[in-house]
Amino acid sequence: MRAVFSPSTAEGIVTAPPSKSMAHRLLLCAGLARGESRISNLAQSQDVLATVDCLRALGAEVTMDGDAAVVRGTDPGSARSAVLPCRVSGNEMTMTGSSTLLQRPMEVYETLASERGLVFRREPDRITVRGPLTPGRFRIRGDISSQFVSGLAFALPLLDAGSELELIPPVESRPYIDLTLTALRDFGADLTMEDNLIRIPGAQRLQPRDMTVEGDDSNAAFFAALNLLGGRVEITGLRPDSMQADRVFRDHFAALAAGCPEIDLRDCPDLGPVSMAAAAALHGAVFTGTRRLKDKESDRGSAMAEELEKLGITVLCGENEIRVLPGTLRAPAVPLDGHNDHRIVMALSVLLSRTGGVLNGAEAVSKSLPDFFGRLQKLGIEVYTDAMDQ
Repeated sequence: MRAVFSPSTAEGIVTAPPSKSMAHRLLLCAGLARGESRISNLAQSQDVLATVDCLRALGAEVTMDGDAAVVRGTDPGSARSAVLPCRVSGNEMTMTGSSTLLQRPMEVYETLASERGLVFRREPDRITVRGPLTPGRFRIRGDISSQFVSGLAFALPLLDAGSELELIPPVESRPYIDLTLTALRDFGADLTMEDNLIRIPGAQRLQPRDMTVEGDDSNAAFFAALNLLGGRVEITGLRPDSMQADRVFRDHFAALAAGCPEIDLRDCPDLGPVSMAAAAALHGAVFTGTRRLKDKESDRGSAMAEELEKLGITVLCGENEIRVLPGTLRAPAVPLDGHNDHRIVMALSVLLSRTGGVLNGAEAVSKSLPDFFGRLQKLGIEVYTDAMDQ
């Protein structure tokens, strides 16, 4: 799908989209709880629907009701085998999904499976695992992805004895770990974290809850970035006390507006593309802690560098640092490419709202925010997509 932009300025009020991070966590808790839960304020993005599909494959009953899901939980141990359709999101279970998802680093789980005698088999189009997972002490690196920690945190309370989960420093993306532990505690789980050690009693049963998904700082950042280009956009629906890592976009944008700052992205890699876009439109910046941008839906540092060059901006990518050099944005002479990555598409859209131009692969926004372009139009951004003809 193409998105065609004309230079325009955003103005108006936008409600923050529901948090994808919290939606996943609350749905998983509901799927593991014994009884019926209701999760409200859901966006039916591809990622969220993938989680719903996987819960159903494990035996949970999920009924979608507008922007809510009614979930009757299950014991995943009762599913002797299942195929989990993970789409593009991250007993014997076979997980299928897009090639980019399945190519993400899995060494943490591969090592864990080898140490504990579990089956962990990777193929080009699937990953197969077979347990049972047993309780005990787990030591995993804290500098790869918080998702490995979250996965174990969901599983270990359900085992028949207690476990300890030790994170080997340095620990990155700690706010995402906090979100997971908060969601589990909201559903009645008993977990404690002190320094880099999580203690998890066994034989726990999650309790059903009615929960509302909070607004998403990650996606709200794209609309806030429009203000750095002269827009007047008010964002509602965000919690000022949120534990989301990407709530720091406010501080980052203030620093970018003031000069050419150095910004650490270790705990908030999802802000990488929009922060690079903002730096390109303003005074440049140095971003550190960027190593994990390589392991997302695309190699986000390299993808943004390639597209920003078409806009007249030079980007230097190192192993764990990215420099966006000061320059002057110009309208691209050729279409930009979204690299099949929703955050790349949204970041480039912010810049094209100023310069005008064409963006290919715009359909990637369906992963997290299907109505992104409609929201831009309501703010006065002149953008047309092929899908609007259908």
